[in-house]
Amino acid sequence: MFKLRDEDAAKKIIELIKKENVNLRFMHVCGTHQDTLVRFGIEQMLKDTGVEIRQGPGCPVCVTTADEIADAITLANSGVTIAVFGDMMKVPTPIGSLADAKSNGADVRIVYSIEDAVRLSSEVDKMVFMAIGFETTSPTTAAVMVEDLPENFSVYSCHRILLPALQAIINMGEFHIDGLIEPGHVAVITGTKIFDEFSVKYNIPQVVTGFEPLDLLMATYMLVKQIKEGRADVENEYKRLVKPEGNVKAFNLVNEVFKPVDRAWRGFPMIPLSAYDLREKYDDHNARKIYEDLLSKRAPVKEEIGGCRCGEMLRGIIDPEQCPAFGKACNPRYPMGPCMVSREGGCNIAFRYHGKL
Repeated sequence: MFKLRDEDAAKKIIELIKKENVNLRFMHVCGTHQDTLVRFGIEQMLKDTGVEIRQGPGCPVCVTTADEIADAITLANSGVTIAVFGDMMKVPTPIGSLADAKSNGADVRIVYSIEDAVRLSSEVDKMVFMAIGFETTSPTTAAVMVEDLPENFSVYSCHRILLPALQAIINMGEFHIDGLIEPGHVAVITGTKIFDEFSVKYNIPQVVTGFEPLDLLMATYMLVKQIKEGRADVENEYKRLVKPEGNVKAFNLVNEVFKPVDRAWRGFPMIPLSAYDLREKYDDHNARKIYEDLLSKRAPVKEEIGGCRCGEMLRGIIDPEQCPAFGKACNPRYPMGPCMVSREGGCNIAFRYHGKL
């Protein structure tokens, strides 16, 4: 729980928000933010002040489509070694999961970094690293791609770009958003300036924030103040780590290695320029190119299984408990979708801290 001094500060912030007498809906796009909101009871505290916070598409495992996971399964079943982060293993698709493929004899290995995958490539014939994550993790992939890589090593990029997804949510107009809580770890790389045009275009207040309870409470109060004062600015609550220009070296490296491409997200149609794929100079290590013929023969798969409503949660339309399968047919041991698999997924977080129902 909060430290005593933090608890006093939290109470003061809550009281300040209550005094504003608001009825507002904000959205964040970070699994760690959701974990903090639920674990410390901040979600309910803020609802009592008139502020609702919805989780958007901020879980990298969750936004990766079933088609992309099916590609990895297809490669694994064809004799290619697949290296993935642990959260990807149990995500179900209509053709099974990567864990199922491994249990059936495919060589699927859990790694903790792309460097692990490069090192393990010396032990196998063909190695593909399934790269996921937003602007936070894409620099780590880019940093390895500019090195002298083994010939048998390639990357299947599932990296996503944050702002196009937020733009898609707003343009879809499924519900109104009064303000956005932006993820501090993304902004460490990109800086805050990339959000400026977004605020101008959509007149939506934004606050970049960290991951502690007080960070989220302060970000909420800052958004409330912006709205009360008729502003739509980009404010930086996370100044201890985030600079306006971001990490210029890392951001430039990402742009050197990757190019933005159109790609579908789980729960979304095709979003223009919303993902990173390797530039042509890296085709020799681009799994999408190397195995293009094999992957093109695979039949498309459905995104969701059964009654899973993960896609709607990623768009902020429903809460986990509003899904009829939550805690019943769908639980961490037998997940129906990635929102219950990943520890950054809204369903997994709700199950851990709220219990089954």
